[in-house]
Amino acid sequence: MSLRHALFALLVVEPMTGYDLHKQFEGSVGHVWHAPDSQIYPELKRMESEGLLEGEDIPWGPRGKKRQYHVTDAGKSAFRAWMNTPLEYARTRDPAHLKAAYFEWADPASAREQLRAHIDHHAELLAQWREKILEIENGTSPMLNRRLAHTPAADHEQTNAYKTFTYEGLISQAEAQIAWARRGLKLINRLNS
Repeated sequence: MSLRHALFALLVVEPMTGYDLHKQFEGSVGHVWHAPDSQIYPELKRMESEGLLEGEDIPWGPRGKKRQYHVTDAGKSAFRAWMNTPLEYARTRDPAHLKAAYFEWADPASAREQLRAHIDHHAELLAQWREKILEIENGTSPMLNRRLAHTPAADHEQTNAYKTFTYEGLISQAEAQIAWARRGLKLINRLNS
């Protein structure tokens, strides 16, 4: 997946400025694709130069302007083509599991601390993703509501179902990481008792 596809996912809802995209990114696609604004703005310019987006200057403040982007027909075609193309999986880079494989080099207290931090991190994600599912179920997700406003009513159920399905997958991953780290704590205790 590339940043441009995450941007497409937001821009097919409604035109947005780079600032608006950055804000929306963190609350929606940012859960599955991280990108700082230092990557978002250059990608928007590239997409515009390739004819995938069209930008227009809109008023901002008393004398300023900012650029608002919307997806062109070519951009929609590119997004749909990507959605219909099988995913190519990247090779894994996982520092937590790499470190765990060599915990014999760490002090047991340090290894425990790292696993507790891993549990805390994934527990925070777990709570966040469960909240997202509640927002979908309760109809209180601002971005999803904007998306649904531009989606035919007959497609609302599938739109909600796919978003829920995604967060359920993230929840399963977080639960698995927490369980793995707890097993690691037990292993450290057994090996160092």
